[in-house]
Amino acid sequence: MQLSSKNNNNLFDNIKSFFIWSLTLTVCFLVVGFPLGFVIVSIGVLMTIVLHAVMPISSVILVGTAIFALNILVVVFGAAALTIKGVKPQDVTWLSWLHGEAEPSIDSVYASCPLTCELPK
Repeated sequence: MQLSSKNNNNLFDNIKSFFIWSLTLTVCFLVVGFPLGFVIVSIGVLMTIVLHAVMPISSVILVGTAIFALNILVVVFGAAALTIKGVKPQDVTWLSWLHGEAEPSIDSVYASCPLTCELPK
């Protein structure tokens, strides 16, 4: 009975890790990969123009769907690869929001600080 519970817990951890990696990779692609997305869309527009001579109506739908599906597949396969390799999102240092630790607060510096900073609190 204990072995079954451990396997079930491991499966839950893997599924949770997959979804966290999917979210993280999606956000990273949207925020950091914006220039790459611009290049992908530019290539898609050129492909649409070229395909318009062959199939005038459905070239936009075909290229748009292909770009969208490619982005989804990259995120899903990336998340699956990281999960299968055993990389846990909690172990990655740049994902500090997963650790539950808040960043250290920075004390404000005011114009009167040279006069009052030496006073005991």
